[in-house]
Amino acid sequence: MSDTIIPAPTRPVLAVAGDTRAFPIRHVYCVGRNYAAHAREMGHDPDREPPFFFSKAADQVVPPGPIPYPPRTADLHHEIELVVAIAAEGREVTPDEAREIIFGYAIGVDLTRRDLQGGYKKMGRPWDLAKQFSAAAPCAPLRTVADVGHPRNGAITFAVDGEPRQAGDLADMIWSIDELIAELSTYDTLRPGDLIYTGTPAGVGAIASGQTGEGHIEGVGDIRIEVT
Repeated sequence: MSDTIIPAPTRPVLAVAGDTRAFPIRHVYCVGRNYAAHAREMGHDPDREPPFFFSKAADQVVPPGPIPYPPRTADLHHEIELVVAIAAEGREVTPDEAREIIFGYAIGVDLTRRDLQGGYKKMGRPWDLAKQFSAAAPCAPLRTVADVGHPRNGAITFAVDGEPRQAGDLADMIWSIDELIAELSTYDTLRPGDLIYTGTPAGVGAIASGQTGEGHIEGVGDIRIEVT
């Protein structure tokens, strides 16, 4: 007999390149406005103020491929990001200790219902629903630290139907990956299975049904999504 009232959902997982075993996802943290040029294009001062975080649901992380266009929006935006996977508990870690709890890295896309986000902002309301919906966080298979090391610089790009949209360098982050992990670990204990989407460079824009998006991060890999 089951000990749950309804069937317990299967825990979401992320594929690991070169391994038949998957990475179980616990929680998904995302970082807002972590590239100066992107902060400017969103109408904000890029001065080095403390980073802010929001979340997506673990089951919104999906493999590359077909992505359904979400309801209640006419302005779906792409945001290409480096994703960090956590493999050990971390509470109030220092930037120097941050690398010790990293399992690996991946290339992901933070999809955003920009019209909903803008409307909620004007009303002073939380904009969770602009970020949280089915397939809102496509992500390529993880690459382990043993495979790719700790990428801290390198090109990060995104194109839609072959048209270049986003272009930057990991070194352009306002807060480095190690600093982000350290800061986040002061708010909550990071645990194995956590993912961190680390922010996006400038050039975010709309991607429509029927269009294909292709992202690349030097030294990490590629991602391709088709919006249906």
